[in-house]
This record gives sequence, structure tokens and C-alpha cells, in this order.
Amino acid sequence: MPIAKANLYGNDFIGAFSVSNDNITIVGGSPGGSGESIMRENLKTEVVESMVNGSDLLGIYSVLNSKNLILPEMAYQSEIDRLKDKLNGIEISVFGTSLNALRNNILANDKIAIINPRYSEAESKQIEDMLGVEVVKMAIGGFETVGANNILTNKGMVMNNRVSEEEEALLKELFKNVSQSTANLGSVSIGLCTIANSNGMVAGGSSTGFELANMAEGLGLE
Repeated sequence: MPIAKANLYGNDFIGAFSVSNDNITIVGGSPGGSGESIMRENLKTEVVESMVNGSDLLGIYSVLNSKNLILPEMAYQSEIDRLKDKLNGIEISVFGTSLNALRNNILANDKIAIINPRYSEAESKQIEDMLGVEVVKMAIGGFETVGANNILTNKGMVMNNRVSEEEEALLKELFKNVSQSTANLGSVSIGLCTIANSNGMVAGGSSTGFELANMAEGLGLE
């Protein structure tokens, strides 16, 4: 299976530093070590290094699908320009919002985005237009930070383990493959613990075999 464990900067919350679609992975800063090579091998993508507002927490601040990379207004123009040189065929949009930890609040693939219900209707429409997807406003498992607490790719979804029966039923209607898990030895912040696409998944180094199996099931990577 294209599944592995790694850390970045000695940190198991690797999703806080990275985003991926099926063709490219963007990693915050220059972490070095084996983490980047593990991502390249298991996600089967090119790996690009960048930052947002000088921070390596790119995985908290940016949202990526096959159409668009969305960055917050605080991103430096030099960072945007560098990414434009690297991301052929992917648009880059700057999104002005008070909920500027974008990946924490937006869970997206190439067809749908589940977003923090505190986004306004105007912001919801902007997200819809930028990513070219259907938008659904909802909390999952009591968390409005749907991107931080869940995982979504073009092949499936992993819900956090506090999801309600009603939420689970809705998510199973929206997505073909759905499973439920924790990561990093019990963390419900599974979106921040992992980086995944249709090709594979890399989870934080303290994730257990049981957690890896649960996540692989939902992401169609068994």
C-alpha cells in the first residue's frame, strides 16, 4: 500500500506544514530529512517548497485542489510569485477573510468543499468559484475546523471519531468511501496529522497501525 509515516521538523503534525493534490505537494519551508522523500515516493508527486507570510505552517494557511491554490491575504507577493513559477496549470487566488487559517476551515477535493459554517454567504460563493466545486457548510464531530479535523481526497474521506450519526449519514451520501479514525496515537486533528491524495497517504510518525488501516480504508488505499 502507498502508505507511510514521517515527520517534518521533528513534528508528527505533518499536515500543518503541507498540502497536496494528485500531482503536486507543497511543503512549508525547507524541512530536509527524509520527510520530503517519503512524501514524493508515497504521494507520487513533485514536491515544491514555499512559505506563507514567512511561516512554514503552509498546511494551515493554504488550500489546494487540481484547479486552484488559495492563499490568505497575509501571504507575501514574493511567495505568490515564486509559486506561480512552480505551479503550471494551477491558478493561485488570494482570499481575504478573518478565518485566514484556510486549510483548517476548508476541506476540499476536486468536486466538493465542506467549509466552516461561520463563513459568510459571500465568502462561500468565493470559495465555490475559486475551487470550482460544490460547497457545503457544516461542522463535523462538533468541530467547525473541518479541514483540521478530517481528511478528504478525490477517492474518499476520513472523519474524526467524534462525528454524530446524522453527520456520518450525510457524509456517506456525499462521498463514495468514508471511514472514521484518529491519528498520531489518538489525535482528533487528523487533517493536521496527515497529508494525502488519490495516490497515497503519509501520516505522522506516532500514528498506529490500526489508525493507518482505518484511514487507508476511507481513502480507498487498501
